[in-house]
Amino acid sequence: MIPLKKIVLLFIVGFSFAVNAQNTYKNWPDVIRKNNASWFGTEEAKKIAENVLLYQRDIGGWPKNIQMQNELTPSQKKDLLEIKKTTKETTTDNGATTQEMLFLSKMYAQVKDERYKESFLKGLNYLLEAQYANGGWPQFYPLKKGYYTHITYNDDSMVRILNVMKEVAEETDFYSIKPSKEIVAKTKTAFDKGIDCIIKTQYKQNGVLTAWCAQHDEVTLLPAKARAYELPSLSGKESAKIVLLLMSIQKPSPEIITAVKSANIWFEKTKITNLEEKRVLNDAGKIIDKKMIPVQNASPIWARFMELDNNEPFFSDRDGIKKKSLDEIGAERRNGYAWYTDEPKEVLKKYASWAVKNGVKVSETASEKKKTNFLTVAQDGSGDFTKIQDAIYASPSFPYEKVTIFIKNGTYKEKLRIPEWNTNLILLGESKENTIITFDDNFSKINLGRNSTFYTSTVLVEGDDFSASNLTIQNASGDKGQAIALSVVSNRVKISNCIILGNQDTLYLSGKNAKQYFKDCYIEGTTDFIFGGATALFENCVIHSIKSSYVTAASTPEGTAYGFVFKNCKLTAEPSANAVYLGRPWRIYAKTVYINCELGKHIKPEGWENWSKPDAEKNTFYAEYNNSGEGFQPAKRVSWSHQLTKSEAEQYSIENILKDTVLNWYF
Repeated sequence: MIPLKKIVLLFIVGFSFAVNAQNTYKNWPDVIRKNNASWFGTEEAKKIAENVLLYQRDIGGWPKNIQMQNELTPSQKKDLLEIKKTTKETTTDNGATTQEMLFLSKMYAQVKDERYKESFLKGLNYLLEAQYANGGWPQFYPLKKGYYTHITYNDDSMVRILNVMKEVAEETDFYSIKPSKEIVAKTKTAFDKGIDCIIKTQYKQNGVLTAWCAQHDEVTLLPAKARAYELPSLSGKESAKIVLLLMSIQKPSPEIITAVKSANIWFEKTKITNLEEKRVLNDAGKIIDKKMIPVQNASPIWARFMELDNNEPFFSDRDGIKKKSLDEIGAERRNGYAWYTDEPKEVLKKYASWAVKNGVKVSETASEKKKTNFLTVAQDGSGDFTKIQDAIYASPSFPYEKVTIFIKNGTYKEKLRIPEWNTNLILLGESKENTIITFDDNFSKINLGRNSTFYTSTVLVEGDDFSASNLTIQNASGDKGQAIALSVVSNRVKISNCIILGNQDTLYLSGKNAKQYFKDCYIEGTTDFIFGGATALFENCVIHSIKSSYVTAASTPEGTAYGFVFKNCKLTAEPSANAVYLGRPWRIYAKTVYINCELGKHIKPEGWENWSKPDAEKNTFYAEYNNSGEGFQPAKRVSWSHQLTKSEAEQYSIENILKDTVLNWYF
């Protein structure tokens, strides 16, 4: 009997991606996903790029599962040069070709080596040439005999290709390399053909549109078999990314809208909420057993393979014989394959707002339960409520699934409270510029004593697992002292694509052991306009100072690993604001770190101030890494601040900062 050295109980499918080992270079995709843009201009990156160029075949494609970052011997380099003219194993499976193209794009953005551009364009041409006339793509090109010729949705291969076509066709800034107008036109045609293929391969079950198989016959377009245990079926995994791609299309056709609606119904119908996966790991972290455990009200999961006629999950060993449950197949396939997935959760999460945006009545395709989980606020009376707070009051307490309050454009003069019992709540605005929540309380107006500040917020969030996006949240009292726009005193909170406006004390972040995440936001204020004791990560945000003062005033509790962390943010200011500190300590154990941020000239050379607290100089942790701009003057910073090393900065990952929370909730 194998001793169970390490047991992970009730391990939710899909969570493991967020807790990978911290070795950045363990896997090739980890290198490509590096957020530090400047790294792609280093000698280390250039060395890896030489390997990427070597592995590319002259036809334009790459083989799969290659650790491009590993150093090559002279003999290996010689072998690669000899096979470049061949088409051996060129594929788009497991991310091959599309991920190398992304790497080269990131390289070219930093180093204008024309070889990177040429290689990227060869890869793009390879993808264009590999497309079937019916719009699909095979797994290998040139064609490799066997199931590899099928139209391949497996492991999201075709979706990855179509995302490349979409970015190039729409001439976005996602890729630094800009093809000719002729190539752009070809990618637009390829994308449209690919979407048409997706629409035509959506499976009809007794005349009703459902989802997709992992692969479809390239001639008949019907679900097809791949490996012995990958039988014709409806896929809970691959179908999810297909639908998310369809949902990303602006001004979708009636056919696309029908496809998304039908798939959403199917996902609702086939979700499993009475099972959770238990994984048993050995000391090396390898899975040695999997079991499905019956529970109540579990987070939804989906089977990877479902019967074409009745959606029943099935499982298979390498003998190709269908089984009804996971424990009926051998350990090798049971433990070495992903039989369940939670990827469709993202479709269900985004569907309601997509439906409203595209004129689809949610109630036409959803259950009564879904109706209570999606409420609309509109000042013109076209929604369920005219006031946001009324919709919050109407939301269920401690719901098992997310509750979305969709707020149509308008200026809502309301003072909002999301109570502790309104967990899993989403405030979703129609647009961040035109969906405005505003109120004008301030310290003097409240007049409740020395703690009046904390009563001034326009929006107060007490419920865990809260998110807000596409909104403006404003304290409109003006420069009249302390006046909070947004107060967050709860855990697992995500604020994205929002505008947060105020003056002094704009944003208050607190809560016991609270972890909070701000992404793609604009935050504006005067003195201490980001303050509090929570652990908070800010990514890709604009932090704007209205006058000379202090950006942050952290009160990080003693012993807390992270306080406020700003990554890839831009600090700007009004022209009159020319002397702004990065922060001062509200409490002496304050922690604030800026990484890869652009600091305007308004930032004072010394950077930090001790707020007349000598003890703070011994106990605070104020640090920077790889910042840029006129305000980045590390040599002039106060002596008690820090400049992080590369290895220290790498510890400031989203996984580390927000650990001990449900990490996949943040994505």
